[in-house]
Amino acid sequence: MKPEPSAVAVRPVARADFDAWKPLWDGYNAFYGRHGDSALAEAVTRATWERFFDPAEPVHALVADVSGRLLGLAHYLFHRSTIQIAPTCYLQDLFTHEQARGQGVGRSLIEAVAVHAKAADAGRVYWHTQATNTVARRLYDAVGQDSGFIVYRKPL
Repeated sequence: MKPEPSAVAVRPVARADFDAWKPLWDGYNAFYGRHGDSALAEAVTRATWERFFDPAEPVHALVADVSGRLLGLAHYLFHRSTIQIAPTCYLQDLFTHEQARGQGVGRSLIEAVAVHAKAADAGRVYWHTQATNTVARRLYDAVGQDSGFIVYRKPL
């Protein structure tokens, strides 16, 4: 499974996507050690899912669709900051199917979040990862600016 970057369609998640989104969400959580006895409660997953469709919520979700198959997700939110007037966009969750890594899916998701942030007049996009997440950091180093805190920012 090596999608062409042009074949990656990034779009807002739809209610009908739950069954395809959930394995990606579970994979993301497992990567960060939330599985088995430490898995998120189902109520957290359901509440997170519902937030994506509530216009009063600042939480949003995008998915990467390749030929009708979801291969990645990005969850982002807008929040206030004490150092700028414009809202700030935090890319909280980014995950791609293991077989799709290195094929432009993650980059496409980050770029799409940046487009949404710019449309919302956000002052910046940032995200962070574990220092040991070397695979993701190769992408983050290519598209973001290292702030010294392993917090990445996407210039808009």
